[in-house]
Amino acid sequence: MLTATEMDLKDQIIEKAWNDADFKRRLLADPRAAIQEAFHLEVPAGIQLTTLEETQSHFYLIIPPNPADNINVSSSIDEVW
Repeated sequence: MLTATEMDLKDQIIEKAWNDADFKRRLLADPRAAIQEAFHLEVPAGIQLTTLEETQSHFYLIIPPNPADNINVSSSIDEVW
């Protein structure tokens, strides 16, 4: 489950994509670079990041990792991302 800080970051990324067409284009093409450039946050090299855009007729259901399967749960954004 996401912490409040992680949820805030996701909300900020989504809001920026809604309001900045160039950022949205870069986020869809290269999310790692777009996030690093806009938020000065480096996504660790071992993390694969995919950005998908929902439409009014196409939704995505994301199934997060089961917390029971993760013994070392981290609350740090740098460690989670």
